[in-house]
Amino acid sequence: MELDEHRAELAGYCYRMLGSGFEAEDAVQETLAKAWRGRDRFDPVRGPLRPWLFRIATNVCLDMLRGGRRRALAADLGPAAEPGASLGEPLPVESWIYPVPDRLLDPAELAVSRETVRLAFVAALQHLPPRQRAVLILRDVLSWSAAEVADLLGASVAAVNSALQRARATLPAGPAGSAGPAGDVDEGLLARYVDAFERYDVETLVALLHEDATSSMPPFGWWLRGRDDIHRVLAAAGAPCEGSRLVRTSANGLPAYGQYLDGEPFALVLVETSGGLISAITTYLDPGLFPLFRLADEFRRAGS
Repeated sequence: MELDEHRAELAGYCYRMLGSGFEAEDAVQETLAKAWRGRDRFDPVRGPLRPWLFRIATNVCLDMLRGGRRRALAADLGPAAEPGASLGEPLPVESWIYPVPDRLLDPAELAVSRETVRLAFVAALQHLPPRQRAVLILRDVLSWSAAEVADLLGASVAAVNSALQRARATLPAGPAGSAGPAGDVDEGLLARYVDAFERYDVETLVALLHEDATSSMPPFGWWLRGRDDIHRVLAAAGAPCEGSRLVRTSANGLPAYGQYLDGEPFALVLVETSGGLISAITTYLDPGLFPLFRLADEFRRAGS
């Protein structure tokens, strides 16, 4: 029974369901453990291994989602802040959509549906009831048939189609439209961003931003929209991150960086680009993400 070959695809599914790379990894581990313990109950005559594993994974995710809590992005929690406003109190880790390392995901799936693991789309999924969420992911992202989903959920095809219709009504643009086009990574733009960031060159940093770019810093609900407001905040802050070192990684199909400050893990920074400029920067002020992204290894390889 080749369980590990399904790990990456299961990770992508569980991440979209749960909105956290940590929880997705836990869910996959639990799924494979349950499958191994129950391997005697698997009957290949009744169907292949993949849907059996997805049935287990779905049940694991539904169990983890009991209680009704919903992860979100800062923009879902309130309007953009005015420059000079207080950051406020940090919110609990479980309040946030958390990133997932690309290394956990299926490269083939990521190549053709990268937009469906973007933060905005995963956040939008969290508005759906868990079973509707599963239906939409399986049908519209993973391209399962209605009959396959019905068999997985123990429901009728009519019930699955009804759930899908309701889910699509909540997310009318569909996966690609909700998350925006993936596009190619502009390595030149990223190189200029890293250079300006590490030198804390505010004018150059701001020049790389879209006019309506956003910036957020979980676990704080505070966030900014617009190049002018971001400029005002950066210019007024002094140089708190001067001398930082950015180490490249990838998350949610996006370029990302581990930010080291004075040689210590400080934040994970996700950078979204569009049209040759930066459209969004999400800075997770949580060094606990570094082991998940294996950033200590990357830091050593980069010659810290």
